Amino acid sequence: MASDAAACASRAYEVQQLAARVAACADKTDAVLARLAGMELRNWQSPAGRAYRTALSLQAASLRRSRTALQEAVAVVLRHAQSVAQSSGRAG
Repeated sequence: MASDAAACASRAYEVQQLAARVAACADKTDAVLARLAGMELRNWQSPAGRAYRTALSLQAASLRRSRTALQEAVAVVLRHAQSVAQSSGRAG
């Protein structure tokens, strides 16, 4: 029984590490979004400039949706880690 509890605790820790890696991906997405904002070149008024800004805007919207999904995934993974940790408490 003690070995089962230790294995569950180890799995809970691994799941927490996964949540941290997913959170780091969300943070990196924020950094990319910040860089995209700096690339918009609002002073470029030609049709090519407008097309470029439109393309960047679409990419930024997609990245924001991805970041939201990553943040939601962090919450789900952390809940799972908590569930695993609780099951280790019941096993012991």
